[in-house]
Amino acid sequence: MPESPRHPATPSPRHAAKLFVAAALARSYARVAWLFRSRSWMIQETVLPVLAVAAFAYSYQAMLDPRSNPEVAAQYTGLVVLGAAMTTFWLNVLWGMGAALYWERDSGNLELFVMSPAPMMGVLTGMALGGMTTTFVRATVIATAGVLLFDVPVNPTSWPLLGLVFFLTLTALYGLGMMFASVFLRWGREAWHLVNLLQEPVYLLTGTNFPVSAIFPKAVAAAATLIPLTAGMDAMRQVLFRTPGIFGVWEEVAALAVLSVIFLFTARWLLARLERRAREEGKLTVRWQ
Repeated sequence: MPESPRHPATPSPRHAAKLFVAAALARSYARVAWLFRSRSWMIQETVLPVLAVAAFAYSYQAMLDPRSNPEVAAQYTGLVVLGAAMTTFWLNVLWGMGAALYWERDSGNLELFVMSPAPMMGVLTGMALGGMTTTFVRATVIATAGVLLFDVPVNPTSWPLLGLVFFLTLTALYGLGMMFASVFLRWGREAWHLVNLLQEPVYLLTGTNFPVSAIFPKAVAAAATLIPLTAGMDAMRQVLFRTPGIFGVWEEVAALAVLSVIFLFTARWLLARLERRAREEGKLTVRWQ
């Protein structure tokens, strides 16, 4: 029996891959272009966080006395600088990824995304890449200013290992952001409250300004590593400043890799369900639903 022809509405794998890449690049372009067109906003987004870093850094230096404990004071100051730099990615995941589709629906763009042949996963990947790029610039400025102002030593045990931890942390974080995008869109107007709810508690659980392993019991610290930012910062602090961690570096690398796979596949599954609901019921793109 001759092979049945391919359905005209079903793109070939090669064409689907092209659509995915084109959608990702097109959606990321808008966010990267903003970096060069809103320079005053970028100054605000980088200078003010440096002031917050300075407050915690001076507090640690006042308590630890750099003249008698220079290494310990430098380590704790480095923890604060790294925490401030990585927190910018968490804020971008919440506001730039989690609430993104909700805002796109209110602006009328979500209907175009759903009806276009481009996959929604490609659209979200573009949002993630664009947000990652702009936030990386902001985080680099904060980290560089903190290192230069407070003389933080930067001597990792392994640069490739540090790069691997950073890459896996961002992959898991933005995979979680893609999940948030679907969940927040489904819950409608509660998305705004959920974003605010997940902002401050995470600062505590991830140890933005202190080492989690030194404050929380082992069970609480281990549970906190389900948040990618916790495991990522803990591993990077071990590599950069040789501080004790919740687990070993490679154990946390493995945990980040597993979280990345779980979050990305779950985000894809949730998006598929939302797209099917949008096409069958026609309610998902209606404002205030």
